[in-house]
Amino acid sequence: MKFPGQITHARTGLSGVLFDWIDLTKARIGLFILFSAWVGAALAISAGDPGGSWLPAVEPAFYIFLVGAGSSIFNQVYERESDKLMERTADRPLPTGRVRTATAIAAGTLLGGAGTIALAVTSGSLAALLALGTLVGYALVYTPLKRVTTHNTLVGAIPGAMPPLLGFVAVAGEAGHWGWYLFLVLFVWQFPHFMAIAWIFRDDYRAAGLKMLPSLPGAEGLAGRNALMYSLVLIPVSLYPGVVGQAGTFYLTVVGILGLVYAAYSLAFCLREDRIRARRLLLVSLVYLPLLLIAALVEARLPY
Repeated sequence: MKFPGQITHARTGLSGVLFDWIDLTKARIGLFILFSAWVGAALAISAGDPGGSWLPAVEPAFYIFLVGAGSSIFNQVYERESDKLMERTADRPLPTGRVRTATAIAAGTLLGGAGTIALAVTSGSLAALLALGTLVGYALVYTPLKRVTTHNTLVGAIPGAMPPLLGFVAVAGEAGHWGWYLFLVLFVWQFPHFMAIAWIFRDDYRAAGLKMLPSLPGAEGLAGRNALMYSLVLIPVSLYPGVVGQAGTFYLTVVGILGLVYAAYSLAFCLREDRIRARRLLLVSLVYLPLLLIAALVEARLPY
């Protein structure tokens, strides 16, 4: 992630090409997609066989990762002009011309298509259709809406929450309990996370004409209040598996503590919106989610 004022350098040679494609596919986000899809697939395996190996979960997770990479490329193709207007994105491969638009479109089609077809062949039509719908929702619905309405965040949270549900469906052939739970957790988790990002880069979004809540006139305090509201909603949502008997004491304890910490940092940001508190909330959000997913995996192996 680049921050305002960060100096960028021209990329040359093979390493430059590699880093350009890492940027185009948003590889760091892609790794999270890979991990969360693998968690969903692993939990589906455990639902059918509590002691079963999680190694087979890697295959569908990789195909979901490919679809996510294709989505990221299409997102940047659509936003290549607005990216020129934002300091943190102006050095991306498409705005600078280091990668041609036609090449990016071909790569996005190849990656998204390969992942979708592989899911159809190995996991069935439901997983493939959901993956394709996720790609379309992110690249062709959420991305254009960023110029139209602040509700784009609500729409974008749907494809953003899909990876673990896709992983579960790819193995089980249906959306089971844990698939839906993790979808809801990721859906709600995104709002404090994104409010912190949108507040930090609100000037960039304003310059590019993107309708992000913190970048609108008179929006002071809205990002913090939204972050706090959703972090409080996340607590009962994340604890729900324990309430209905799908998880035990370990999961409830770990996730309860995580939820309180996330809410505390959201409250701090709500009380005073500044760069330090926004960055702290962003960091906590990035710690919260992997730990919750790991807690779900550990819970699946505990012999209650």
